[in-house]
Amino acid sequence: MNNDGARILVVDDEQPFCEAISCILQKEGFVPLLAYDAKTALQKVRHELPDVLTIDLVLPDMDGLELLRRVKALDEDLPIVIITGHAEIAGAVEAMRATAHDYLAKPFQDHELLRIIRRALAERQLKLKLKQLSRQITANQDLTEIMGPSEAIGQLIAEVNCVAKSNFSVVLIGETGSGKEVVARAIHQASPRAKGPFVSVDCGAIPETLLEGELFGYERGAFTGAVGSKRGKFELAQGGTLFLDEILNLPLGSQAKLLRAIQEKTVYRLGGTSPVRVDVRVLVAASQDLQAAVVPGTFRVDLYYRLNEFTLRIPALRERKEDIIYLAKRFLDLTNTELNKAVKGFSEAAVNALLSYSWPGNVRELRSTIRRAVLLAEELITETHLDIADPTGGILPAVTITTRMQAANNESPSLRGIVAKSVAIAEREAIMQALLRAGGNKAQAARLLHIDYKTMQSKVKKYRITLNKKRSYENQTQPE
Repeated sequence: MNNDGARILVVDDEQPFCEAISCILQKEGFVPLLAYDAKTALQKVRHELPDVLTIDLVLPDMDGLELLRRVKALDEDLPIVIITGHAEIAGAVEAMRATAHDYLAKPFQDHELLRIIRRALAERQLKLKLKQLSRQITANQDLTEIMGPSEAIGQLIAEVNCVAKSNFSVVLIGETGSGKEVVARAIHQASPRAKGPFVSVDCGAIPETLLEGELFGYERGAFTGAVGSKRGKFELAQGGTLFLDEILNLPLGSQAKLLRAIQEKTVYRLGGTSPVRVDVRVLVAASQDLQAAVVPGTFRVDLYYRLNEFTLRIPALRERKEDIIYLAKRFLDLTNTELNKAVKGFSEAAVNALLSYSWPGNVRELRSTIRRAVLLAEELITETHLDIADPTGGILPAVTITTRMQAANNESPSLRGIVAKSVAIAEREAIMQALLRAGGNKAQAARLLHIDYKTMQSKVKKYRITLNKKRSYENQTQPE
């Protein structure tokens, strides 16, 4: 086994002894780190991340056993070798009970030290591999359960496992509702940063004036209402993963600051002058290729190249139809439990309708559809319980909506209900047309309709309107 470059921290208050051990280790290709007291040793464990630690039981500022316990609290898998004098064998036995890897009694031969260190390194590497494998298995199970057992998801899981081991920035491309945040969390859970925080930011849900304060934090008095200082999302994600959803909604000015933060691993709070060092892996998501946004100048080309170290494309639900019925059954079971119902399954016509529909809202729309159907159904979900458009993706006429409402509820809808449905259809159509005229810019579309941006966001979410690959807007469900 090649252990060249492994970092061995030697903790002993006898400087000549440390220097002698350092020479032995260097000759074998190891990197020796020296500490002459416990305080320095703890600092080196935190900042220099040794692979093996040797500790003298007798130190000037702390008992060797206490140092062992403190080191284990920082890194439970770090192998520790206790160095003792013959008179301290009883202490070495106690150290072994306190999870030391092994011990050596002075004086000892060089080959004895090297044999124990190599064995400790092999054990550490095995533990790290097992932990990594365990995280990957968990991520695989979670993704399969949440997204489905299709071959397309299997390929996605393989790519997740591949990139998770690295510290690459990753761009996730997928339609709305396809599971971009689910995949981002799986990357985090399968990565060496799994013990750190996962912090998610929806760049489209935060007003532009507040976005930089959310990302980078602010100091007291930075703006009106800043009555105290606040850590930003970068600081909150320290040692973990920061997920920026809807990255294309990030203003150009904020894009420049994001680029600097990623490259320099440093942020400045609004109103602050002191740099804050951050250790964060960045994952971003968008519903279309970032490169397509670079051309019209809405996305910085330098930020694009910095983020696009690896791209994951999440297949739409209509592209993996074998997952539809699996997920529908899963949502049925979950909703049965939630509502304390016992709906048994789907009629043949309902299954055909589920498979024929294009699911522009992907898994999110399927989940909402099944939940409503379980609420309405008694023993079996039929096609009348499914609140989806016709299989061709067209908009159902008002009379069809009325008929379906009547079939599902077993009663005639009121005139007020019919009118409300018709108005909602007209409103949805007007919003889609405005978005088309504005090239997808929600703020511009809001101005065309003489409504505020918040109302536009609310309506788009309510009607689940999405931009498809042909840059035309589709309704994702009928308004309620």
